[in-house]
Amino acid sequence: MTRNRLTWAVLVALVWTAMMSFGGVAAETVMLYPNIFADPPASLDRAREFLVAGGPSDYFPPLGATVVLTSLAATVLTWRDRRLRWWIVGAAAVFVACEFLFSVFFFWPRNEIMFVDPVGTHSPEYLRQVAAEFVAGHRVRLLGGAVTAVLAFTALLRWARSTAPRT
Repeated sequence: MTRNRLTWAVLVALVWTAMMSFGGVAAETVMLYPNIFADPPASLDRAREFLVAGGPSDYFPPLGATVVLTSLAATVLTWRDRRLRWWIVGAAAVFVACEFLFSVFFFWPRNEIMFVDPVGTHSPEYLRQVAAEFVAGHRVRLLGGAVTAVLAFTALLRWARSTAPRT
């Protein structure tokens, strides 16, 4: 496989995975969150009962790892091209900051409180507070996913334009 074809494949994979991640977060926002966070703690209990066979934690970690790996590969393959470098590095940085680090430090502790700790461990008032914080913080993740997808797509378009045959 030539370097151009490999670069094309990696950039397409980056855009595809970034858009899948953003689409998943957007779908969660409009389909799951209104049900999960409608009336804590009762709605959190229903979510625990519903999300038994699978849930967001089964989908997002492997997809997020793929976004990070394709970002790294795209960075390596396009590093010498200054027109692309910062679009890809920016996409990777925004994704790592908003989707990974923010999740680890903000969402994971709240997920433990709402969905892992035994029912009755926390007061209803505290669960409502944690749920409200989670929903408010979710906007950062949603925006970060959108920015990541836009930056990755911009890099792909710029690369395609720069390598297209001139007529």
